[in-house]
Amino acid sequence: MSLKLVTTERDEEGAAEAARCVVETHRALAEFLRVGVTLAEVDVFVAETLSKLGSKSCFLRYRVPKLPPFPNHACLSVNDCVVHGTAGGHTEPMCSGDVLKIDIGVLKDGWIGDAAWTYCFGEPSEEAGRLMAAGKESLARGVAELKAGGVLLDYARAVQGHVEDECGFHLVRGLGGHGYGRRLHESPWISNVAPTFPGEWPDALMEIPVGLLVAVEPMLAVGSPHTRSAKRDWPMYSADGSLTVHYEADVLVTEDGPRDLTAGLAEIEDVITR
Repeated sequence: MSLKLVTTERDEEGAAEAARCVVETHRALAEFLRVGVTLAEVDVFVAETLSKLGSKSCFLRYRVPKLPPFPNHACLSVNDCVVHGTAGGHTEPMCSGDVLKIDIGVLKDGWIGDAAWTYCFGEPSEEAGRLMAAGKESLARGVAELKAGGVLLDYARAVQGHVEDECGFHLVRGLGGHGYGRRLHESPWISNVAPTFPGEWPDALMEIPVGLLVAVEPMLAVGSPHTRSAKRDWPMYSADGSLTVHYEADVLVTEDGPRDLTAGLAEIEDVITR
């Protein structure tokens, strides 16, 4: 496995600036979102905000085998949609009680930024509030374990221990984080759960090097840890239709510990009361 590492101060500044664009876009979204907004309107707002920041979406027209080009500037996933939601996949305006995951990927001066946050329209239900809190806390605990000389499994154990053992929710299987840098997806792949059999997660015991740049992203469901999706379509849903949340941070591993390049997301108001 070949890792792309950040080795110069200039590269670190480039990665940090791309991550800043993601945070600033989320900050602007928190002011823009309101009950009654449509996903199409949200996507246009993301595109306009990224343009003002001198960046652009790295998701728009992104391609993977067996799927059409991704149609939007951001991934917009409502309620039981875990990830990769599209504006065309949910055309109803946002209602009080809806939970919206917004995943933003940017390209800024040759560097990628990629982070997601979850928003609730109106005061969340008791269950939704606990799920959101579990997602944010698990991300924070996982990021703290991304230390040089440790192994990726340390991250997964911290995330899984909080979500499943302490909170009683489920981490979605088969989805995880990834390395990134000048490309959206690089090695390694980063699971949110510990492997259950040999070879299930080959990178689990990979020693974490200084300079590793990763996007880590717990995805939680109230019910089933499995997903369903339509053939040749992007959105992925919880298998049982239960509520989901998604949190993602960009992290640079330094000699002094993990540096969360998107730490500002935790300060954003995620309950939309307008």
